[in-house]
Amino acid sequence: MLILGLLLLAAVGAFTALVIADNLSGGPEYTVSVLGQDIATMNTLAVFCSGLALALIFCAGLSAVASAAAHRRRERPRTHATHPGRPGR
Repeated sequence: MLILGLLLLAAVGAFTALVIADNLSGGPEYTVSVLGQDIATMNTLAVFCSGLALALIFCAGLSAVASAAAHRRRERPRTHATHPGRPGR
């Protein structure tokens, strides 16, 4: 889960950075392009909704990383077995 969460975080971050860097000109209609390829033409509401979707994916990745880190920190309680023939301590 840790690797999957980190992969989600990196992918969303890279995609968002590429979209912002390639689309600095604005207007009532935005033509979204990534690496020279036009993906879609969106209005302001569509851009806002896609930002919400990217934020949700980012939060899902962050949650996966946090839960994997918490799972790794938890330790199992150590039990000491008594040897047969020896009294327990």
